[in-house]
This record gives sequence, structure tokens and C-alpha cells, in this order.
Amino acid sequence: MYDLIITLWIPFTVGILGGAHCFGMCGGIVGAISMTGASSKTPRFSLHLAYNFGRVTSYALAGAVAGAVGAGGMAIAAQQPARIVLLVFANLMLLAMGLYLMGATRALIWIEKPGRRLWQRIQPWSQHFLPVKGVRQAFPLGLILGWLPCGLVYSVLATALSAGSPQAGALTMLAFGLGTLPTLLLTGFLLSGFRRYIQARLTRLLAGWLIFAYGLYGLYRAFVFGAML
Repeated sequence: MYDLIITLWIPFTVGILGGAHCFGMCGGIVGAISMTGASSKTPRFSLHLAYNFGRVTSYALAGAVAGAVGAGGMAIAAQQPARIVLLVFANLMLLAMGLYLMGATRALIWIEKPGRRLWQRIQPWSQHFLPVKGVRQAFPLGLILGWLPCGLVYSVLATALSAGSPQAGALTMLAFGLGTLPTLLLTGFLLSGFRRYIQARLTRLLAGWLIFAYGLYGLYRAFVFGAML
């Protein structure tokens, strides 16, 4: 039970701490939903909720796929050593994400490149749901934009890869997605004031250090786990 709480707590808090990055990636569409929602009969809160529900659903689906791929890799290789390799990779990704948020490196951008090819195929579908006038547009738009190439999402997907099953991978990404909700919902309603806070240098430094610390803790757990084999 303790391991499950830790496993889900880390991606959840990474989602919260990565708010500055989330705003940079999704702030534009959230602002657009706010503006079009002002003239819509559907309450803005419902539009933002539907959009984010779609986005988080896509994260969970991606996590299930990553978990299935990771489980397949463990079945082919020796299970425990393969899991340790995946855990080390996942936590190195968290270290990289922490450094990226601190502004120490932009190296994490390279991992977004493979996702851009998939995004080029998916992105045109988003035009069918713009402008957002109701839940029927907001939810599928969220589903589509959940596949937007994003280093933060990919760093947590690496954790889902090491989760050991599709179910655990989906739960990992679901926890992460729920962690991103406060930032994007607040952004939708307090766009100007909240933007200054979330993109402040101190906020990004603090978030980066905490995610970096999670990565170090994860590496420690991976090596302790390996020493017990």
C-alpha cells in the first residue's frame, strides 16, 4: 500500500509542480476557451472541465500503452533487472525535467521530436472542434491536445513505462493528469494574475528543485531495489 501511494503521489505532485510548463504548452488554448466561453450558453467552468477531462483521458490511455510496452519488455528480458533499468531511465528523465524547469538546460526538448510526427497527423483534427462553444467541442479537443508533444508528459510517461502493467501505467498518468488540473483550471479563470505567479522565476526554480529531488529519491529506490536481488 505504501509503495502504491508513493508511486502515484510522485506523478501527481510532478503534475502540480510542472504548472509553469503546462501553462506554456496549454495556456493559449485555455485562454481561447475562456474567451469563446464568455459568449457561450455553456458555463465556462463546464467547458474547462470537459477540456481537461479529455486531456487527462488521453494521458491515461498513453500511460496504459506505455505500461503495456514496459511489461512486454520485462517479459522478454529478465523481469527484475529490466525493471531496474526502466526505473533508472524514468528517474533520469525526472532529473532532466527538474533541470529544464530551473533553466539549467534545454536538453529535454530532444525527447519531444519523435512525438511531433504523431502530432502532425493528429493536430488537423482539432480544427473540427474550434471555436469551443460547448462540451461537445471541449471534450474531444482535450482528447486531441492530450497528445501534444510535451517534455513534462514524456518524463512521466517514462515512469509509466516502468510501472509493470497497462493498469499501473494508466493510473500513473491519471495521477499526473489530475496534478495538472489546478494550474490549468486556475489559468482559465485568473489568466492574467495567475500567469505572472506561475511563470515567476522563483516558482520555476522551486518546482525544478523538487522534481529533481524526486528523481534523486527514485534513483536511490532503484539502486536499493537492485541491491536486494
